[in-house]
Amino acid sequence: MAYKSDIEIAREARKLPILEIGAKLGIGSEDLLPYGHDKAKVSQGFIDSVQDRADGKLILVTAINPTPAGEGKTTTTVGLGDGLNRIGKNAMICIREASLGPNFGMKGGAAGGGYAQIVPMEEMNLHFTGDFHAITSAHSLLSAMIDNHIYWGNEADIDTRRVVWRRVVDMNDRALRQITCSLGGVSNGFPREAGFDITVASEVMAILCLAKDLKDLEKRLGDIIVAYRRDKSPVYCRDIKAEGAMTVLLKDAMQPNLVQTLENNPAFVHGGPFANIAHGCNSVIATKTALKVADYVVTEAGFGADLGAEKFMNIKCRKAGIAPSAVVLVATVRAMKMNGGVAKADLGAENVAAVNKGCANLGRHIENVKSFGVPVVVAINHFVTDTEAEVQAVRDYCANHGVEAVLSRHWELGSEGSEALARKVVELADSGKANFAPIYPDDMGLFEKIETIAKRIYRADEVLADQKIRNQLKEWEEAGYRNLPVCMAKTQYSFTTDPNRRGAPTGHSVPVREVRLSAGAGFIVVVCGEIMTMPGLPRKPAAETIRLNDAGQIEGLF
Repeated sequence: MAYKSDIEIAREARKLPILEIGAKLGIGSEDLLPYGHDKAKVSQGFIDSVQDRADGKLILVTAINPTPAGEGKTTTTVGLGDGLNRIGKNAMICIREASLGPNFGMKGGAAGGGYAQIVPMEEMNLHFTGDFHAITSAHSLLSAMIDNHIYWGNEADIDTRRVVWRRVVDMNDRALRQITCSLGGVSNGFPREAGFDITVASEVMAILCLAKDLKDLEKRLGDIIVAYRRDKSPVYCRDIKAEGAMTVLLKDAMQPNLVQTLENNPAFVHGGPFANIAHGCNSVIATKTALKVADYVVTEAGFGADLGAEKFMNIKCRKAGIAPSAVVLVATVRAMKMNGGVAKADLGAENVAAVNKGCANLGRHIENVKSFGVPVVVAINHFVTDTEAEVQAVRDYCANHGVEAVLSRHWELGSEGSEALARKVVELADSGKANFAPIYPDDMGLFEKIETIAKRIYRADEVLADQKIRNQLKEWEEAGYRNLPVCMAKTQYSFTTDPNRRGAPTGHSVPVREVRLSAGAGFIVVVCGEIMTMPGLPRKPAAETIRLNDAGQIEGLF
């Protein structure tokens, strides 16, 4: 049977005017800034006006470690949101915006799939409302002002060998990872080494996603450490006097973006840090606003639960003062078989033994999520090639681990296919069984926090870090940053730092290559193994097949 592509389904969507979507949430037209007919930003005035309301219940959607077989975490998030509305609940969705890097690289779009999508998907996966461009511009403004400050006399006494503020671009471009800038003579400044990260790894992105309002945003921007002096004392963004202009550039980007699902249910799509190199969650302001206008808020955290969910719990929830009432852990039969050693080309054939073997990865994630004190349900994202015996194998495995596995067919049937999952989520969220707590306290030492995540979440035996890194962490503790959480930058494909080690490995080490202080965002980035904060394009990037057809429509993006 031939199925329509995601983009074919999206083009057939019967979208409501965005003002009608806002009305479902009680947002008046005066509080919406439309971008065309099907998307809008929500005003700070409206956000301020609902702060005295009680919060709804927060549902986190996470997943097993991703495989080339695909897990469908965003698709499940959207399907669950639609399913909750279908059974009569006042629910909305909060997800991240898409980066251009993976769109033109290998991963593709980030708006869901099948009949569980958020629209307009083409615009969401390209320029959308310009938030990422604003973040890139604000980051670049600070970069320009740092070098300009040095050029005009260096009043802050910056040691040009210790400028730690890297540049960014929202594209996968490995050639920019390490550069030499300011070449060409006296008029171009003082030559030094520099480099680029992708925009989603920018501290400005993290700050925007954690700030509660514009005043908090400006303070956090001012707290960014951009360089050090010869005596190793920090130079802040506020010393360069850049935070005010950066806030101006980010003024509109701070407002959450309102869009809709194929079934005309409301969704906030705002912010977009990757979970393998950043904290992997949509903005705090979008999530907290959603909790004020809906009874159930479904959000996701990037990649597997070892990265996205861990950072959602230990960073976002801690910083925002929020807590999930239930967690949905997404798995697929195909991914279980791949974790069980089946090649991608052979995934269509029934193989219950491989499913059972591959479930070890799922079991590890179940244990980890439970350790945060939150009830869990496993969502089996259905593929048409799944057999009843394979699905039952996953159900049986989950039952033996004390959780229920629910088959969800939202990709094929929309909300009709996610009703059972929605009812189970409501049961868990309303049960009062959640007793959420992060897995480490604020006052634990920074290296001990890294070890806690490595040993409790990754099941590593040890963390390998040379004395230089350990001394750096100690210096930051002495400077007053001991209470910050840590943000692990690690491959998403494995519990280890080796992307090829699937399943639930033990007896491994976590090598720390570098640590970065994000003082404005309020966490320490810990770069592990070979992970890159500037990805590269694959041998055959998706960009090679993306083009406009004769009707002016985009082809190849999905």
